[in-house]
Amino acid sequence: MEKVYIGVDVGSVSIKVVAIDNDNNILFRSYVRNVGQPIDIVKEELKKLHNELPDKEIGGVGVTGSGRQLIGYVLGADVVKNEITAHATATIYFHPDVSTIFEIGGQDSKLIIINDGTIADFAMNTVCAAGTGSFLDHQAQRLGIKIEEFGEIALTAKREVRIAGRCTVFAESDMISKQQYGFSKAEILKGLSKALVRNYMNNLVRGRKLRPVFVFQGGVAANIAIRKAFEEEVGHEVIVPKHYDIMGAIGIAMIAKEEVKRTGRPTKFKGFDVSEEKFETTTFICKACPNECEIIQIKANGKIIAMTGDRCGRYSNSVI
Repeated sequence: MEKVYIGVDVGSVSIKVVAIDNDNNILFRSYVRNVGQPIDIVKEELKKLHNELPDKEIGGVGVTGSGRQLIGYVLGADVVKNEITAHATATIYFHPDVSTIFEIGGQDSKLIIINDGTIADFAMNTVCAAGTGSFLDHQAQRLGIKIEEFGEIALTAKREVRIAGRCTVFAESDMISKQQYGFSKAEILKGLSKALVRNYMNNLVRGRKLRPVFVFQGGVAANIAIRKAFEEEVGHEVIVPKHYDIMGAIGIAMIAKEEVKRTGRPTKFKGFDVSEEKFETTTFICKACPNECEIIQIKANGKIIAMTGDRCGRYSNSVI
């Protein structure tokens, strides 16, 4: 029986599930909104995968994303890795000559620098909402624009208008002001696209030397106005991969495949019925620094299996 390898990327806004074969061909893919029930959503997507690939044997499972610890435990994942590693793995496979990866998701953004096929440097922004897909969604709704049409409308703008992009509050206030001065929706959307890219460059690049080949992925990569703004910023073509929205899931599936083959051990995958364990969730405020993050703890059978909510990784990186 042919083996397939599952990759799950559990983000705060969306959940991606893929299955690949030994040659990294994508046999199954799904992209669904995370509405606050990640275990139930993953279970449902796995059922769909099983229905579409009933004759395939699961060779390995990998999980990445902000909810990776919990879902990794629930599924019995063979590999649980951060999003930087997962995204870079898939991008290097599809675009071996890549040097710079721009990734913008629903609630965070990432910059990954590649040198000779390995990660040389990276930066993440998990704090500023003005540089994320959720911010664009909100502003599109406020303007009565479908997010799918955002990019095309923005590129029809006849004039340039600068929107403040360092903060969501300032950006929204500036947009309202520009509307009152008579700028069109298209011009405001174009200005917003450039503001998001400026925010990205200010928060993540910070003087780093960026080199082509440039690859742009994550859900926001579907927005052609954002892509255009990146191209104007770096003065070079920016590539959007075919599977731009599920690259993290593909990458972690590839990593799981290689890990299982390297160790020679059978997969730890618990099966398509998935664990029916009851989970206990508690919170506490970390006082280690002025951020005072609210830390979420998830327990199964009295054991802490996942921690999240910390900006610095003090707790989330300590749980394996």
